[in-house]
Amino acid sequence: MNGIDIMLPHYGDTSYLKTAVRSVIAQDDEHWHLTVVDDSVTDNGLPEWFDSLHDDRIHYQRNDHNLGINANFQKCLDLAERDFVVVMGSDDAMLPNYISTVRRTTARFPDADVVQAGVEVINSTGQVVRPLTDRVKRSLYAPDTTTPRVMGGEDLVVSLLRGNWTYFPSLCWRRESLKDLGFRPGLRVVLDLALMIDLVERGGQLAVVPDLCFQYRRHDASVSSSLASLGGRFTEEHDFFLDIATRMDRIGWHRAAKAARMHLSSRLHALLLLPGAVGSRQTASAKVLIRHAFGTTKPVRK
Repeated sequence: MNGIDIMLPHYGDTSYLKTAVRSVIAQDDEHWHLTVVDDSVTDNGLPEWFDSLHDDRIHYQRNDHNLGINANFQKCLDLAERDFVVVMGSDDAMLPNYISTVRRTTARFPDADVVQAGVEVINSTGQVVRPLTDRVKRSLYAPDTTTPRVMGGEDLVVSLLRGNWTYFPSLCWRRESLKDLGFRPGLRVVLDLALMIDLVERGGQLAVVPDLCFQYRRHDASVSSSLASLGGRFTEEHDFFLDIATRMDRIGWHRAAKAARMHLSSRLHALLLLPGAVGSRQTASAKVLIRHAFGTTKPVRK
């Protein structure tokens, strides 16, 4: 089916969700269909709000029970029907040219399996910011994105394992390319990176264009931030990178295996969070962060 499915898994703040939905409605290209999959556990008044929009391009559904991040994301992929699919964050926003930019890019690079267009970072109030994490990724790990290009193979995997410079909620995937793939069960933080590596490992290509068209929100209430403060993020990342290193060695991508074992940006992230954990006397989290940053021993599971 032609067009782009915007799949929006939701849990949490309804004001952010409404902002995200309004940003989709404001697109300058109408070749989209929005499906919101609500994983909330309490009544939030959203069914009535969506009914008030009177827009046949928007479909809202609520899960019978809480599925959790991974399963709800997978449900979004399973529900997609159109040629391309975006799994958008419910706290992010599209600029009006997102759909037109992606469609123009897929026409220019017909063999690309996924598109990463230009992204700016916003904070909890919607102001454009440049957090240290994003500045480091863009200056040290991201390739040159000032001109359109297509990437793939081991070079792309090495780049992503050094530091995942893509913004998952902004990625547009060719649905057919994800056939027989999906989010790895059990992952909550690196499920996006795992999906990308799985795709590239079997020959998938990423088209990168500089056109700014998406706003990615960073704030302390996000899932990744809350897990990071507890050290849980790094326990998951540690196990993931070791598994990927083994897989990369098996297929002969030894540079990628080395990058996975180093997981440099993940270690640096742990170091950045360490002062906060120490200052707030989160001893257990601090120990996990130290182990992950310096790679001394395997993080202790909680």
